[in-house]
Amino acid sequence: MTRITVLPAGIEIEALPGETIMAAAQRLGYYWPTTCGGLGICTTCLCEVEAGGDLLAEMGRSERKTLAAERGEPVLQRPVRLACQAMVLAQGAIRVEKRGVRPAGEA
Repeated sequence: MTRITVLPAGIEIEALPGETIMAAAQRLGYYWPTTCGGLGICTTCLCEVEAGGDLLAEMGRSERKTLAAERGEPVLQRPVRLACQAMVLAQGAIRVEKRGVRPAGEA
């Protein structure tokens, strides 16, 4: 499994191969901010990948297009990913920053 640390909360989750960052968090009972429910069209789940980006599948055309359209072309120069699209491919450690991630049911 791949360990994903979510800052600033310091939440640690284990992701299965082929699972997205957001799906792993939700499977383990965490709320991950989203407005489109993981369809990859709202950018609310956007996270900054601080380490371990090489363990994720490459960004696809659809994700790139959504990011550019919603956040502007310059966002593509930063190490950001849509958590609902960033699929874990290899074992290791990933560190991302995303505010608002918390145990489901917590306000």
